[in-house]
Amino acid sequence: MSQLIVRVGDFTFDARFEDQLAPKTCAAFRTAMPFESQAVHVRWSGEAVWLPLGDLDFGVGYENHTSYPAPGQIILYPGGISETEILLAYGGVHFASKMGQLAGNHFITLTSGLERLPELGKTVLYKGAQKVRFEAA
Repeated sequence: MSQLIVRVGDFTFDARFEDQLAPKTCAAFRTAMPFESQAVHVRWSGEAVWLPLGDLDFGVGYENHTSYPAPGQIILYPGGISETEILLAYGGVHFASKMGQLAGNHFITLTSGLERLPELGKTVLYKGAQKVRFEAA
């Protein structure tokens, strides 16, 4: 069952919160929904798009964190040595910044449209920033 809809440009995905694995991150993000930003292509991490969020503070630390999200996994980096950000993997990822390796909380997993992820990545890479919206299903 879909708990939320993730829209990136013309792409729409069903998704679920990873409440068992990252309960604090999921709860904090729910309070910010609907959440809107824009996605740009990553520079150091591989095949992913990211939402740079500056000094936005969700009030969470690390939980269920990874540096290697799988395609369709969405992670939240709560800030620290780099700015707060959300990253959506569409292929191979080794999450990093110019400061080095990072880890983010895997808190959302896409449940539909995974076959369109490479197309999403190429769209953001070649056509530029895309509007993003997370909303309840």
